[in-house]
Amino acid sequence: MNKGGAPGISRQVVWIVDDDPKLGALLCEYLSNFNFTTVFFSDPTAALSLFQSGPGKTQLPDIIVSDVMMPVMDGLALMKKIRAISSVPIVLLTARGDLTDKVLGLELGADDYLAKPFEPRELVARVQSILRRSEDTAKRSRIFQFRDIEIDTSTHGVVVDGNSVLLTSTEFEVLEQLVTNSGQIVSRESLIEQTRGIEWESYNRSIDVMISKLRTKLKCDPQNPRFIKTIRGAGYMFIAQRREGQ
Repeated sequence: MNKGGAPGISRQVVWIVDDDPKLGALLCEYLSNFNFTTVFFSDPTAALSLFQSGPGKTQLPDIIVSDVMMPVMDGLALMKKIRAISSVPIVLLTARGDLTDKVLGLELGADDYLAKPFEPRELVARVQSILRRSEDTAKRSRIFQFRDIEIDTSTHGVVVDGNSVLLTSTEFEVLEQLVTNSGQIVSRESLIEQTRGIEWESYNRSIDVMISKLRTKLKCDPQNPRFIKTIRGAGYMFIAQRREGQ
């Protein structure tokens, strides 16, 4: 584990997990130039162990950038274990850039996916975009209360049928867009633009995957939806009824 960043300065923390030390050092140096504190792990099991130890042992990351193809534990397995306990944003790096791999990464909870080779500046832009959206969501503090579901935009808290539901930052952004436009059709293109930005490769399947994940976590049957309804050829609509008095 190697750390980078100027001491004594409060910076957002990026963990980089990659079995290539040269690439890791390059990304750490580049991100440090954009006012990030970086922590590099060549061993994903070490990153997982430190993350699981909690904030009492280390400064937890604001975002994780992880390679997919690694020995011992690949990036997808690492992400799956982290997703069981945290919604920290995760960006995956991979030499395999086909659509199937991207969809699999999204299904398992990735916030973004970058195929190698890539320009370091593009990674910085995506990291900044994800963190900026998270900050903007926190600033728009609001609690939405519907029958069977409650959404708190300041904490990314979601409660369904009295039980807390853990969403990734991107899953929450998709849900927030739908909830904010409750009762209105939101197109796939609009969801992509609002949650990924114009630099994101606009293929509809990514949003369909995200909606499917949301429905599973929210216990929403697509055949008999109570929260998210598919409007064929148009997009999606949030249809939950507001609580009385809301």
